[in-house]
Amino acid sequence: MPPAAKPSAPLVLVCGDDEFAVKQRAKEIYHAWCIELGGMDHETIDAAVGNSGEALKALSKLREAINTLPFFGGAKVVWFQNCSFFGDDRTASSQVVTADLGELAQELKTFNWQNVRLLISAGKVDKRKTFYKTIDKAGTVESFTGWSVDDKDWADQAEMFARRNLRELKKEIADTALSELVANIGPNARLLSSEVEKLSLFVGDRSRITSEDVATISTKNKQARAFALGDAFGNRNLPVLLRCLDEELWEAKHDRDKSEMRVLYGLISKVRVLVVLKELVDAGYLKTSAAGNYAAFKAQLEKLPTDLLPADKKFNPMVMHPYVLFQAFSQVKNYSREELIRAMELLLECNMQFISTGTDEAVVLQQALVKIVGSRGK
Repeated sequence: MPPAAKPSAPLVLVCGDDEFAVKQRAKEIYHAWCIELGGMDHETIDAAVGNSGEALKALSKLREAINTLPFFGGAKVVWFQNCSFFGDDRTASSQVVTADLGELAQELKTFNWQNVRLLISAGKVDKRKTFYKTIDKAGTVESFTGWSVDDKDWADQAEMFARRNLRELKKEIADTALSELVANIGPNARLLSSEVEKLSLFVGDRSRITSEDVATISTKNKQARAFALGDAFGNRNLPVLLRCLDEELWEAKHDRDKSEMRVLYGLISKVRVLVVLKELVDAGYLKTSAAGNYAAFKAQLEKLPTDLLPADKKFNPMVMHPYVLFQAFSQVKNYSREELIRAMELLLECNMQFISTGTDEAVVLQQALVKIVGSRGK
């Protein structure tokens, strides 16, 4: 992550697909510059545009701003804010915008920066273009990449981010509570920051945040809500499992991003994780004594040989948030290896019925789960 220090160059580009971090850093630089230079003639130009014509107007305003000094002298800060045409979309790729950006790049190379500081904030940028290369050479570029579930260390980064924000609010948080919070929110810095503030207000004068606080007030994203179904399966709690299934299937009828097939695949993924964790226990890589200790479990995970698990992320539970694995680890004891294998067979049969028959998917899933979860000791 770029340093929080004030940049020395008078020309700065803050960019990246982490919109929240870009805006936060740009605000920080802008306010620091305004305080340093003083005066009241600083300008902010909205550069979020919808077409090439609007882009040209924004660039014209930028030229006018950096070439117009304060009436009573002194220095000036110009913030070209939320620029949307530095990437590879239609507006950014239009001939007139490309040409105008090229001309502006040449102007910035020879510009007299003695009394002007220019801050540009943008989303995704095309680093191959002349304008970006000019700023990178003549000024400073700070890039913020957003967290993604595909990144192995996104959860660690999110936890550090949340803990740092909490310390600024003079709050501490238990390790388990922190991991539960991040698992609930997912890779979303903006929402995580909002939840941190909400938790801080919720606990009031109390300095330490607990798992109970997180469970009481924390928002859960769609992924976290889907975990409730998997947790009920892992806990072998049939009434809760069927209730969660009904909720998921109801959402599938009203949410384009959900479907009965996705619900099924989520259950298959849960069984796969339980199978892998049970194998790791049987092979001696994971000790069941860590089932109630998140820190101990996480330490065991970090010691696993890198070549032990499948390279394909779809079959590798290590890409999941450690807290989710910790929850599943405590559930391994609820199923034998044979029961998990049978569960996988029944869920794959559901998959075939979804594809080849006109049977009601909800009924098929309910019947399969009753056979799996309600078959203890049979």
